[in-house]
Amino acid sequence: MTLSTDLPGPSVAPEQVIRKHYAMEMAVERTRLLYQGSLLPTLLMLINGLVCAWLLWSPQRYVLVGSWLVWLLALVAMRVIQVAAFDSALPSRQAQPVWRRMFMLGSAASGLTLASAAIALVPLDSFVQQAWVFGLIGAATLSASVAYAVSLPAFLSFALPCLVPTILYLFCSGEPQLQGWSYLGLILLASLSLVAWQVNRLIQRGLLRRFQNQALIEHLQQARQRSEQLNQDLVREVEQRRQIEQELREAQVGLQQRVEQRGQQLDAASLALSKSEARLAMALQASELGLWDWNLQTDEVHHTQLKELFGLEPEYVTAMLRDLKPRLHPDDLPLLKYALVEHLKGRSEDYQVEYRVRHGDGRWVWIEDRGRAVERTASGRVTRMLGTRRDISVGKAVEEQLRLASTVFEAASEGIVILDPEYVLIAINQAFSRVTGFDIDDMLGRNVVELPCSRDARRHFPVIRQALLNHGSWQGELVEARKNGELYPQWLQLSVVRDVRGNVSHIVGFFADLSARRESEERMRYLTHYDELTGLANRSLFRERLREAHQRVRQGGRSLALLHINLDRFKLLNDSLGHEIADQLLQKMARRLINALPEADTIARLSGDEFAVLFDAYGSLSSLARVATRLLAKLRVPVAVEGHELVVSASIGVSLLPDNAREISALVSQSNMAMQHAKHLGGNNFQFYTDSLQASTLERLQLENQLRKAIDERQLKVFYQPKLCLATGKMNAAEALVRWDHPQWGSVPPGDFIGLAEETGLIVPLGEFVLRQACWQACEWQRQGLAPIRVSVNLSVHQLRQGKLVSLVRQVLDETGLAPQYLELELTESQLLDSVEHIIATFQQLRDLGVKLAIDDFGTGYSSLSYLKRIPVDYVKIDQTFIRGLGQGREDLAITRAIIAMAHGLSLKVVAEGVEDQQQLDFLRAENCDEVQGYLISRPIEAEGLADLLRKNADFPDG
Repeated sequence: MTLSTDLPGPSVAPEQVIRKHYAMEMAVERTRLLYQGSLLPTLLMLINGLVCAWLLWSPQRYVLVGSWLVWLLALVAMRVIQVAAFDSALPSRQAQPVWRRMFMLGSAASGLTLASAAIALVPLDSFVQQAWVFGLIGAATLSASVAYAVSLPAFLSFALPCLVPTILYLFCSGEPQLQGWSYLGLILLASLSLVAWQVNRLIQRGLLRRFQNQALIEHLQQARQRSEQLNQDLVREVEQRRQIEQELREAQVGLQQRVEQRGQQLDAASLALSKSEARLAMALQASELGLWDWNLQTDEVHHTQLKELFGLEPEYVTAMLRDLKPRLHPDDLPLLKYALVEHLKGRSEDYQVEYRVRHGDGRWVWIEDRGRAVERTASGRVTRMLGTRRDISVGKAVEEQLRLASTVFEAASEGIVILDPEYVLIAINQAFSRVTGFDIDDMLGRNVVELPCSRDARRHFPVIRQALLNHGSWQGELVEARKNGELYPQWLQLSVVRDVRGNVSHIVGFFADLSARRESEERMRYLTHYDELTGLANRSLFRERLREAHQRVRQGGRSLALLHINLDRFKLLNDSLGHEIADQLLQKMARRLINALPEADTIARLSGDEFAVLFDAYGSLSSLARVATRLLAKLRVPVAVEGHELVVSASIGVSLLPDNAREISALVSQSNMAMQHAKHLGGNNFQFYTDSLQASTLERLQLENQLRKAIDERQLKVFYQPKLCLATGKMNAAEALVRWDHPQWGSVPPGDFIGLAEETGLIVPLGEFVLRQACWQACEWQRQGLAPIRVSVNLSVHQLRQGKLVSLVRQVLDETGLAPQYLELELTESQLLDSVEHIIATFQQLRDLGVKLAIDDFGTGYSSLSYLKRIPVDYVKIDQTFIRGLGQGREDLAITRAIIAMAHGLSLKVVAEGVEDQQQLDFLRAENCDEVQGYLISRPIEAEGLADLLRKNADFPDG
């Protein structure tokens, strides 16, 4: 191969050029050196392999060592044959890559052969054999690595298969000695790699110098040949130049003549072009058009009116895509691309599009582009376009305003009509047709005097015309007629529109149908004065009627009675059955009030379950009492609602004017006070207001305030009444009972404040106080060394309704440390009727905690026995009324005996409360009652006294 004549000169021939032009020769030379240098390492590998086989030969391993030795001999023979075949091949065949691949395959096989000897043949327990074998293998590896360093791939194809498997095997063996050999192998691999790399660099550099010299020789030979050829060409060229100079002198004379003539023509054309450009510039400026010339190959664009159109200086806009495309509105970019592509592909004759672009001051302006392709390549690809560009923002704004006005005109909820100066309809919107019922096509072109309308509208026409003539506008309410003849209220506004000369050009009218508004006003007027649910007068109308009645009383000396009615236990029904059923119940109660009190002047619903009735000139107190009695009876009749048969009673308070009060506010307050007193007496009754009721109410209010203070200031104490187990004769439980020691009043009976606490909700904090104190005291008795006893605490239905009872009990037990089985919670039988399902779920959670549960006052609540089966309780407490009557009649004996038998049948224990004499105790013991409680055992006493009693009881023998 020889270098081409376009190589650099001999002094500056770069190595890259040499490597490129002599790549094949250098590869062949490296392959030749590999084969020449491989004989000695191959023979050395054979010798070392024989020595290794001799060192490792043993009767136990002769098959393995012999097999390896046979393979080694075959491999050496193949490699020697491979070298001989390469030497005998022609130079053209030696250049084939297969020789290099065969060599690398043989070197890899040699490396793996040595690696297999180190892994499979060397014994793990003989250091001497290891040293000899590893040394011989290392020597063979060293010789091969130096010889193969001519080519780094050839070196790696031998060194890596030889050393890497051996190193990994020795390192993973776990033997420190073998791992040491692996470290030496790793060092050997690194060292040989470094030496091979250095030797490879030296060999490559030598080859490069050799071929550089060869290239230099070839270059000099070519240069000498070119020099001789140039001398011959130069002689011929000198002769040709003489002939050409003669011809040029002759042509120059003719050219000067033509140039002078052409110059005169160009001067005339330039003058005409300048005038034409001036006229074109003035025309473009007047038309506000900008010219653009776009080179699609370079994206270069020439543009006029840039400052006027875009607010940009020309030097900032030199490329169409680079400078103008980023300023396009994102929504318009697809449309612009489509129009441009359609024209470039020849699908449209002209390029025309409208789009928005960001002006230099930040606003969006509308631009209209028109252009055409003026130059194309031979394949039809467009390379240049010319066009104009103008700002159409003003026109677009006008179009938008017209479109918006049209949309508003058609979508307006009000009817719109446009008349000419002669009152002829020229435009109406859809709302006009929707409100009036007339078709648009039937109405256009007709004069308003010809249109069907109501008498009211015709009566107003002259007034409207005069107002438009004098003031230019009129507005007012008319009663108009629809197409079907229906009359409706209409609000009409008319305005005159004048042209630039002040003449009337149009009359615009707006009208609205007031029918819905009138209905809404009537509905609002009704809702303002009447209750939407019941249809009765509401509180506002009631107050108004009450003021009117009060005025009549003051003016005419008449009397007035106010009945304040509240449904008993309505909140319980609402919570249990839901708001929908409660609302239906209120509607039925309202109808009963209307039917039962036809003589009433006003019946109103004041709030949820409160009603008021006004009687003007009621007559006598006895007649009012008969009315109230009749009303209570009517209300208490069972009523069916959604499959539920409900019995609802009421509490009624009656106040009179002027007998009880002089002012309205006092009358209402007194009736409410009387109603509350009726409710306090158990409901289903009526009460007249008296002065003593005022005092009683004040006392209850004062008692409530003092009770709140007592809870906050810890004036309350807990007493304990023990229970006796009849089977063992031991006191095994005690009931916690709250007592109130007032600083001024002294001891307040529980009957005076427990009921008040239930009514006001104070029973919740009161019950929490008793629960905490009882649990703490039970633990304190145990800390004093007394036997553990149960403490029972009474529950209120208010505590159950709050939904926090279970978490409270768990918290108190955790804080006091009392075991759950020593806490008993009691709920009276009468309270089981309130939210039975909720009580069952709560009791089950308490029982899961381990707390004991009891039903108090059993036999007095009229509860269903099915509840007793479902409610998870442990004890049943017989009410003391049955216990007191044990010695007075057979009925109480039978009832008590039946309760005990029934409870035991349900695996429940029975506690009899109110035991006061030995006869009662003997009967209960004979009937196998489990526990007793009463004055016979002990009165309620303080914690210290009960502790002494428990100590004494512990000294008594069982039974």
